[in-house]
Amino acid sequence: MHMALLLASAGIVAHIWYPLLPWIFTLYICWSPWHYTGQNFGLLMMFARRSGLAPSPAERNAIHLSFVASFLLLMLSFHTGPSGDPLILSLGLPASVTLPARAVLALFFVGASGRALVSMARRSSLRALLAPLTLAVTQFLWFLLPAVIELFRGHEVPQTRYSSGVLAVLHSAQYLWITSFYQEREARERGDANWRFSRYLLTLVAGGIALFIPGPWIASRIFHADFAASFLTFTALVNIHHFILDGALWKLRDSRVAAFLLNTSEKTHGAESLGKGALQSAAHWLTGSAPAARGIRIATVGLLLAWAAMDQLHFYWSSEADSLLALERAAKLNPHDSSVQTRLARAERLAGKSDASLAALQRAASISPASFPQQEAYARGLIEAGRETEASAQYRKMLDHWPRNIDALVNYGLLAQRQGRGDEAIDSWQRAVDIDPRQANAQLYLAQALDRRDEVQAAARHYRAYLQIVASHRDEHRNETASVLAALIKVADAGAAANRQDEAFEGYNAAIQFAEKANAKTLESLALVHLADFAEKRKSTAAAAAAYQRALAIDASLSDPLGAGSDWFNYGQFLRRQYQPERLVFACLLRAEELASTTAGDELNAIAQARAESEARLGREAAAVRRSNAVAAKEALALPASSFSSPR
Repeated sequence: MHMALLLASAGIVAHIWYPLLPWIFTLYICWSPWHYTGQNFGLLMMFARRSGLAPSPAERNAIHLSFVASFLLLMLSFHTGPSGDPLILSLGLPASVTLPARAVLALFFVGASGRALVSMARRSSLRALLAPLTLAVTQFLWFLLPAVIELFRGHEVPQTRYSSGVLAVLHSAQYLWITSFYQEREARERGDANWRFSRYLLTLVAGGIALFIPGPWIASRIFHADFAASFLTFTALVNIHHFILDGALWKLRDSRVAAFLLNTSEKTHGAESLGKGALQSAAHWLTGSAPAARGIRIATVGLLLAWAAMDQLHFYWSSEADSLLALERAAKLNPHDSSVQTRLARAERLAGKSDASLAALQRAASISPASFPQQEAYARGLIEAGRETEASAQYRKMLDHWPRNIDALVNYGLLAQRQGRGDEAIDSWQRAVDIDPRQANAQLYLAQALDRRDEVQAAARHYRAYLQIVASHRDEHRNETASVLAALIKVADAGAAANRQDEAFEGYNAAIQFAEKANAKTLESLALVHLADFAEKRKSTAAAAAAYQRALAIDASLSDPLGAGSDWFNYGQFLRRQYQPERLVFACLLRAEELASTTAGDELNAIAQARAESEARLGREAAAVRRSNAVAAKEALALPASSFSSPR
């Protein structure tokens, strides 16, 4: 009774203070396999003794330890790496440690239980061993098989779906199989010829409804709590109470426990006796044959079944993700259900009702203030609606609650940058990479922001970190070719600026090779132009000319006149610095002006000015070059390496 009151208090606190729920639910998830193990072991021993096997202490201990090993194996599986469920807390154990430990535990289970069963089989028949063997195989299927599948097939077993789902159902079926047998036997011994399994099953169904359905609905309404969180709270606490009570029931062989639970103790006092007598009388009357008691029982069962039908109707409507009408009905039945509000927001958006969709996301966020996914969904909805100031405030609020959440830090930085708060953006991304240096987006955004502030070397450090992450997880960044090439070029530029010539040369060539392999012609041309500029500064003019010429050849196959015009301009200026014939310089600048003429701006003005200066230097010959510009440009593009061997 004290434990029941304590758990009820925990349920109330969990509805008021959400952070308690993950601890409660994690306790349930971790305790439940131990409870299931205990039942399997207890039944195995019971059937073994009933069959006359009389397990020796060594056999009993071997089976008990093997079952404990299987439980530990499942626990290690649950607590390997970070948790994929916000309601389950994981120890985050490294797989390098748990993998060999799980293998040892699996071998121990097979060896110890197998040896004990073989030992018992030598002094009995297969028929006598069948029931204990069935329980041992059950333990294997429930605990070892999922781990084996995970180890050899790479399919991770979700803790919530397995421990609170599949195992809970199988455990309950096993439990009811045993209890129904004893219920029927006791009824027959009392002379109750009317006992029916169907009636017993109906009682169990009504009891299950009473335990798991009204509570979450009532608590959700009273506390304005998320219905899903309320349901999980009740599920965890009711089962934990069951584990405690069942643990006591298994100890009926202890005379003191049996005396208390079966009410055979003679050490009662007046007030206790009166209280017990009144309670027992009421229970006896309620379960008796009086018409009023019978009517109360029937009405109660009818009410519970109707409540269950409403719950299932709510579930059915909330599952119709593409039906706006069904989701609206589900929301009316229980407006405090964040999952329904989230689905409703999606349906509203698909129906073109953007304001209603955002309102539903806001309701979901207000229902679950401690749920990060709901808060982020509302923030993204604000961004899609163009309300970036409110979205930024929402992310700021989220960071107050989850200061180490990478997604929130990265997105807040993006919003801060869009709104001109560059320092805040850099600070947010820096915090993200300090928490987890493996965050590719945070490294890239931080590098780009520092690069815009001309902090070249600082930016290069983060570009390198980004490239290392991409190299380690190629499949995850398969669609980031442009970002990877830009980072390679920026790292090479930083090497050139710091006079680390070998590093810069390797970087440019890596970018060119990567672009060529990815068929990214525009970026390959850009990398070649950067390489040409670097080679010229190193006095490798022939290499610089070859890089410019290769870049311009690539430009000819692209539909980027402004980029091609810029490259022709740079090549023309390069030819002039290398004292090449002025008519070739003029031809390059004419070609650059022709290509860039469709886009007015500072770049076109600079090209036009350089062309005018070259034309003035060329004098009367300029007219002839204009008439045959294509030929002169082609000649400039075909200048051999020998033309750049020495200055003129």
